[in-house]
Amino acid sequence: MNGVFMDNVLEVKDLTMNFGGIKALDRVCLEIRKNQIVALIGPNGAGKTTLFNCLTGVYTPSEGDIIVHTANGKSRRINGMKINSITKLGLARTFQNIRLFGGMTVLENVMIGRHCRTHSGITGAIFRPKSTRDEEKAIVNDSYRILEYIGLTAYVNELARNLPYGAQRRLEIARALACDPQILLLDEPAAGMNSQETRELEQLIIRLWEDRHLSILLIEHDMKLVMNLAQNIFVLDYGEEIARGTPAEITSNPVVIEAYLGVQNDAQVN
Repeated sequence: MNGVFMDNVLEVKDLTMNFGGIKALDRVCLEIRKNQIVALIGPNGAGKTTLFNCLTGVYTPSEGDIIVHTANGKSRRINGMKINSITKLGLARTFQNIRLFGGMTVLENVMIGRHCRTHSGITGAIFRPKSTRDEEKAIVNDSYRILEYIGLTAYVNELARNLPYGAQRRLEIARALACDPQILLLDEPAAGMNSQETRELEQLIIRLWEDRHLSILLIEHDMKLVMNLAQNIFVLDYGEEIARGTPAEITSNPVVIEAYLGVQNDAQVN
């Protein structure tokens, strides 16, 4: 896949995350441009999800800077900001382990994501003026359109926990899209999927990139999916960046082959 890269929408500069005496991230640097798909790969325990947690406000980094360049041209350092504030700036994510509200319907799960873009406060919820009712109607309509786009309208009134596994993964993406992000963070979206579900996921991510002009940061162990999607790849090992480059550069990098890709190939042979 080829894209026209413009300005950076996200910059990570010398990011360090310490847990007691353990350095989970060590001066990591990363950039994502507008409408670019970037993959973050590495062995289990390399620090990939820790980086996601720093980007989305779950963790406050020990050192370094995370800068978001918003659609209106402003730049914000988001270290230590609350999760909902970061979401409003245009970052949304999925999780390695599915975190849907199983006792709520598919539509309700997406509506929850959409609420980060609402304006009605406590007063509106209590007195329910016309503006609040109109906003609630818009949330329902917007959420349904997202489900149409993702291909989940057949499950709209089904409880999330009753969905097939692949559909649950897609619902997580739908909920993230409801936040109206400019940067979408996908944490192992193909984990546990069969080959058909993975192909459908790949097609969906390409559509998101093409139709919505999203910047996408992808953590994934399925190297075929990574190589088909990513325009740039960052490789972490023990919390440190060991390589960056195009898919062709990464697959021929001896350091990456020794640290990660060689292990993958051995596992496939065995």
